[in-house]
Amino acid sequence: MFRARNVLLVALAAYLLTGVYQVAPEERAVVRRFGAIVAHPGPGLGFGLPWGVDRVDRVPVRTVRQLKLGYDPEAAADAAAPAGQLLTGDQNLVNVQLVVDYAVGETDRDLDDYVIQRAAVDPALAQAAEAAAAEWVAGRTVDQVLLTGPGALPAWVMERLAERLPDLRLGVRVQRVSVAQIAPPDEVRAAFEAVAQAQAGIRTKEFQAQQEREQRRQQADALRYRLSQEATEYRESQLRQAGADADDFLAQLAAYRDVRRTNPDALAFLWWDEMRRTMLALRARGGTVRPLDHHLQNGELNLTEVVPLPKR
Repeated sequence: MFRARNVLLVALAAYLLTGVYQVAPEERAVVRRFGAIVAHPGPGLGFGLPWGVDRVDRVPVRTVRQLKLGYDPEAAADAAAPAGQLLTGDQNLVNVQLVVDYAVGETDRDLDDYVIQRAAVDPALAQAAEAAAAEWVAGRTVDQVLLTGPGALPAWVMERLAERLPDLRLGVRVQRVSVAQIAPPDEVRAAFEAVAQAQAGIRTKEFQAQQEREQRRQQADALRYRLSQEATEYRESQLRQAGADADDFLAQLAAYRDVRRTNPDALAFLWWDEMRRTMLALRARGGTVRPLDHHLQNGELNLTEVVPLPKR
C-alpha cells in the first residue's frame, strides 16, 4: 500500500513537471490551453499546466528559412506542364525558379498566425510568389524576361508579396527573393543561346564604337584647345607688336616734328637717309644699284634691258 502510494506520488509529480518548459534565446513560445492561445512567453524557463491541458509551441523567430519554388528540372521530366514554366507576353515559354528567404514575425499576432497555419505557410507562400512571377513574365517579351529577369523579377515579387501576405495571415516576413534559374526550355535553349551570343556581340561592337567615339572626341577637344591657345598667343603677340610699332612710329613722328621746327630740310634728310638704307639692303641681297639717266628716252623712263645669254 505504501509502495503504491509512492508510485502514485512520483507519477503525479512527473505529470505536473510536464508543465515546465524551456524557451531558447532565439525562440518565442505560444501557449495554448485547450486550443485557445493564452500566453506568449519569451526566452527562459516557463511554467504552465501539465500535458493535455497546455500545449507549448516554440517558434525560432531568428531563424531564416529558405523556400525554393518554381521550375524543378527533376520533377519537370515526369510532368506534362511542369511548375515554374511560365508564358511570356509574346507566347514563349521560360523556366523560372525562385528562392524566397523568410522568417517568422516577432509580434504576438505573427506568432499566433504562424502556429495556427504552420503546415500551410510554405505552400501558400510558394503559390503567392509563383503568381507574382507569372504576372511579371506575362507582361514582357521573352527577350526582356531573359535579359532583365535576374535583376528586375526579385524586386517585383518582393513588392507583390509585401502587399498580399498580410491578407494570408501566415505570420512571416519575406526578407529576400532571388532568381535561381531563368532560362528557355531545353528544346529551344540552343537557339536562344545563339541569339544571346549574337546580341552580346552587338553590344560589344556598340561598346567599342562608343569607346572609339569618346577617344576621338577627346583628341578633337585636345586639338581644339591647342589651336585655341596658339591662336590666342599669336593674337596677343601681334597686338603687342602692333602696339610697339605704333609707339615707335609716334615717337619718330614726335621727333620729326621737333626737328622740323628748327630745320626745314629735315624731311629731305630723312628721305635720303631711308633711300641710302634701302639701297644698301638691296645691294646686300645681290641687287643692282646704278643711275637711271641712260634709261631716259623721249622724256620717259624705259627700264627694258636685254640680258645676254651665257656662253656655252
